[in-house]
Amino acid sequence: MVWIPGGQFQMGSYDRLARPAEQPVHEAYVDGFWMDATEVTNAQFAAFVDATGYVTMAEQAPNLDDILGQRSPGSPPPPADSLVPGSLVFTPTDGPVPLDRYDLWWTWTPGANWRHPEGPGSTIAGREEHPVVHVAYDDAVAYATWAGKRLPTEAEWEFAARGGLDGKPYVWGDKPFSPEHPQANIWEGQFPYRNTRDDGFERTAPVASFAPNGFGLFDMSGNVWEWCSDWFRPDAYALSAGAGPVRNPTGPAQCYVPNDPLAVQRVIRGGSFLCNDSYCSAYRPSARQGGTVDTGLSHLGFRCVMTPAMQAAAKSREVPNAQ
Repeated sequence: MVWIPGGQFQMGSYDRLARPAEQPVHEAYVDGFWMDATEVTNAQFAAFVDATGYVTMAEQAPNLDDILGQRSPGSPPPPADSLVPGSLVFTPTDGPVPLDRYDLWWTWTPGANWRHPEGPGSTIAGREEHPVVHVAYDDAVAYATWAGKRLPTEAEWEFAARGGLDGKPYVWGDKPFSPEHPQANIWEGQFPYRNTRDDGFERTAPVASFAPNGFGLFDMSGNVWEWCSDWFRPDAYALSAGAGPVRNPTGPAQCYVPNDPLAVQRVIRGGSFLCNDSYCSAYRPSARQGGTVDTGLSHLGFRCVMTPAMQAAAKSREVPNAQ
């Protein structure tokens, strides 16, 4: 893990690529903490599963009541044959499509999970150092708890991602993304059908494949989205505007998404290998959106944090070796 010194910073952005959910820009303060230098890898997650026998949500059949609880009253149930373990996998289209039709490049794939990122027949063999994906929110929390850590708040995440470059549009500073000298693993070419792979990768990249930020953290931009602990509201910043610097903010008390009021979402940060400025510039440190807590995706992972208080508590529980 890397020590993040903490401090006050400008949270959010008025950059030309910023979205309303990133505004208004406001002062926030976070105490110092440790953060994983990289996203949690397949090898690290496998060690957790081997030690605990944990089964991720994508490896379990969906619960019909949970699904209906997220739909409008009276909505028909999904087909019975769709209630099998699986997850959403990115599937390139054959050509240009409307960029507001996410359903055209996401495919519900039975058998897709962290062990089989593209579905049956795919494997993580040779991808041990790639970030683990297809982890739902509770899966990430379970790993973090086992490791004696927790998920970051989005204020901690953004402060850490900026690496000391307060107010800059990118984790590396002011210069836009360069296909000739790529600073992160994002989508180059025409999304969602042609990836030129100028950065060397079609999908996920091994962690730490690109230069770290000013705090020594890798992949805070692109590669995979990362879970944070805050409930998601697109108006969260507006609700707290004018309150002055808030110390260690933990976000709203509950989720609320106006165009999907039944959604249960937590914040995800950092963008992924699918980000492209033509439709998604979310590889910027201020970018934020919601992720449905029971959903795994082939571009969604996480990293953990630990506070000094957590470290002290862990040490107090250690039992000295018998003499």
